[in-house]
Amino acid sequence: MRYVLIIAEKPTAARKIAESLADGKLKAFRKNNVEYYYFERNGKPHIAAPAVGHLFNLSPISERWFYPVFEYEWKPSYLVNKFSHFSKKYFEVLKELASNAADVIIATDYDTEGEVIGYNILRFLLNRKDAKRMKFSTLTKEELINSYENAMNTLDWRQLEAGLTRHEIDWLWGINLTRALTLSVRNSGNKFFSLLSTGRVQGPTLSLLVKREEEIENFKPKPYWQVFATLKIGNASYQAIYEGDKIWEKERAEKVFSESNKKTAKVLSVKKKKYRQLPSPPFNTTDLQAEAYNQFGFSPMQTMNVAEALYQKGIISYPRTSSQKLPASIDLVSILKSLGKLFPYKNAVNEILSKKKLRVVEGSKEDPAHPAIYPTKEVPDINSLTQQERKLYDLIVRRFLAAFGEDCVREAMRVVFDINGNKFVLKGVRTLEEGWRKLYYPYVSEKEVLLPELKEGDEVEVKKVEILRKETEPPSRYTQASIIKEMEKRGLGTKATRSEILKTLYERKYIVGKSIRVTPLGKAVVKVLERHAPKIVSEGLTRKLEEEMENVYNGKKRREEVVEEAKRILQEILSDFKKMEGEIGKELSSAISKDKNEKRILIFGKCEECGKDLTIVKRERIYSLICSNPSCKANYYLARNIQIEAVGRVCEECGMPIIKVFRRGRGVFHVCSNLNCSTRKNLGRVWLY
Repeated sequence: MRYVLIIAEKPTAARKIAESLADGKLKAFRKNNVEYYYFERNGKPHIAAPAVGHLFNLSPISERWFYPVFEYEWKPSYLVNKFSHFSKKYFEVLKELASNAADVIIATDYDTEGEVIGYNILRFLLNRKDAKRMKFSTLTKEELINSYENAMNTLDWRQLEAGLTRHEIDWLWGINLTRALTLSVRNSGNKFFSLLSTGRVQGPTLSLLVKREEEIENFKPKPYWQVFATLKIGNASYQAIYEGDKIWEKERAEKVFSESNKKTAKVLSVKKKKYRQLPSPPFNTTDLQAEAYNQFGFSPMQTMNVAEALYQKGIISYPRTSSQKLPASIDLVSILKSLGKLFPYKNAVNEILSKKKLRVVEGSKEDPAHPAIYPTKEVPDINSLTQQERKLYDLIVRRFLAAFGEDCVREAMRVVFDINGNKFVLKGVRTLEEGWRKLYYPYVSEKEVLLPELKEGDEVEVKKVEILRKETEPPSRYTQASIIKEMEKRGLGTKATRSEILKTLYERKYIVGKSIRVTPLGKAVVKVLERHAPKIVSEGLTRKLEEEMENVYNGKKRREEVVEEAKRILQEILSDFKKMEGEIGKELSSAISKDKNEKRILIFGKCEECGKDLTIVKRERIYSLICSNPSCKANYYLARNIQIEAVGRVCEECGMPIIKVFRRGRGVFHVCSNLNCSTRKNLGRVWLY
């Protein structure tokens, strides 16, 4: 029997497509634990079958471990990577189904990765040059039917060429630079040999983190003084600050303090200013990753995994997008009515639908492939979702609802007082109209500082005046949310790859902690490359290659010429590297040894003395917590005769780092570093005591 073969990117998507397109009941078949689906549509037999991501990967033709490597080919993933062995059964099922396919429709995710996945299956398994293409942003029945009925007659060749270009360039840079670094260490005879990696985007990203680390390390705190006056207004007390804020000379601060020790303060001026806060637009990928980190402590990779699960369930749109705009074609009213059936959103939806005209706020960013992330009409049974899925779904829904809200109107108040010739300022702010903020609750909260009504000439009691010595603070460390945002701003990586790059930096132990610290090894890699092969960590070169790949997508350049130019640049880098390989290997070997002997493992929590980060430090087999604030002397004994390592993940329950603990007689286990976390309640006094 001949049939139309529809190839989906994942098993869940294949089932969704079959369920949506079937005129009647579908039949599920299972072979080697791979499920595919037979159904009829318009009297024609169809089979929807899944891939499982990439079934083919690039691989060097030579099996020798050397560099440079410029000869490569596409091979089945299970032959390239032992961790992809599970893909073999999908490979075999699709190959068998291909023999009776009268027609083929590619229904992988509509982006560069999905295009490459579909094309490789098409040419290597089905021996075809082209196929029809379904394009969809949600796995809802309505959109899948529309996508099928209006399928493109060919693959999206511009998207495909851009995807192939990115795969080839990133593979070439990754394998060659990783082999160069690793072989330099191996050839130096270092007994602590380990795999070192870098890449086209990984190098500049790590360099960015090292620069911030150096800014913090080299920061010289500068003392300053502030003078505060506690004022009694009515029955309440308020703290006003000297108008100059920071006073850099101690003598001047003491003079202001001395002069201001009076009993009364007189109001010189009262100024009020109303301002509006617009709703935020619906999420794109980077915004969702940043907000999920800020609200729940989810890592960018964790956010993408959870968002992908929600997408596969058909309850949100495609989560890998740069767009902040909703598609003009979607039925907003129907989506709102569906969301209104869920109790948590009922009141918000009723408020939105009661308006005479719907207004939705959108951002300026666009994506040619997919719209902003939004909830679909297919609302879930909330109880069927995991805790993480519920959290992320709620965040996406409330952000979507908030985009329909009215502006938030706030009022800032600034009161200037005179105390014996010195001006002190009291600032307040209040919300006049909540607008969209009540729709986005509890994910938005701004401090309300309510001041009593005052007018020029009023006199109030000065309860006390105090002078405080403070120091300037170093730049803040990047968090996983802020570095993802910074990468987007600087054009490093793509919406789909940034979280992977960050994950790799953690896995290589170049960085640790929620508040990101660069390890001695991470710093050494960047410093060595800056001295001997600066192009590897060059943001400019990475952006140039990114622009060239974009030119392929736009049809301005051919894939072949862009890949050849990337090879030429890489060949120059590797030639220079070869000349200095011995020196590079010695420097990296020294850094690896140092990293083994002195491990700053992770940010453990906050210092009780000053509120700064606590870091685990190992000295002479004893672990201690020390404060990252150079001026704070807090030091907490932790434990001896155990080993602790960072694993680059955070606890799903509380967001603190997960650590790997080794203890003689107790084995190896992963545990949340937060002593008060609910996940530890059954562990007992296993360690740290």
